[in-house]
Amino acid sequence: MVPLLLVLLLALILFGAGFALKALWWIAVIVLVVWLLGFVARPKGGSGRWYRW
Repeated sequence: MVPLLLVLLLALILFGAGFALKALWWIAVIVLVVWLLGFVARPKGGSGRWYRW
């Protein structure tokens, strides 16, 4: 009974980690797209950076 519970717990942990990593991957893609759009749409004058930091 204990090995079965350990396998189920491991499966739940791996499923949760996989979901979290997939969500983080999509967030990274969205941030990259926003950064690229800001790079393309930056103002012509000034320092050329569209962000403050």
